[in-house]
Amino acid sequence: MLLMPLISATLEAVLKRLLYQDRAMSAARERLKGKVLRFELAEWETPVILVFGERQVDVLNAWDDAADCTVRTRLATLPALLDMAEFDAAELLAPWVGDIAAEGVTQAVARRLTEARRLLRTGQGRMTQAITDEWRLTPSALELAWFCGEVDDVTRASENLAARLDKLEASR
Repeated sequence: MLLMPLISATLEAVLKRLLYQDRAMSAARERLKGKVLRFELAEWETPVILVFGERQVDVLNAWDDAADCTVRTRLATLPALLDMAEFDAAELLAPWVGDIAAEGVTQAVARRLTEARRLLRTGQGRMTQAITDEWRLTPSALELAWFCGEVDDVTRASENLAARLDKLEASR
């Protein structure tokens, strides 16, 4: 995969910022020092290996020694894992824009994301209603049930007709 060096470099920079430039993470750094974590993603042939050192984390795509922990998963599960992590965007922005501005920006972004999700849910509901009720592109559940009943009636009638024809031909 040609993107692996870019992904590795980006991941390394993010982890360096999160783990090694934040004083609050010193206990985590100490526990991770000297450990090797290997991620094997079903969608990628190349693993992602995190080697935690005293002053940095190295993100590699090959490691000959055994890893302390191997995680085999799919890309789709990674956001769920990240949701469990404590992440404060304001804390990351604060060194560049200040605490108050960082908090204001993250609250504004959170409000916009909440509003966008609400609009998306509302839009989906309206689109579904428009497709079934207004535009009549798909039948309603009741119409579908009626149609299936009618098809069953026609099937039975054709089977009866076929049986009567067979009986008539047999009597000749």
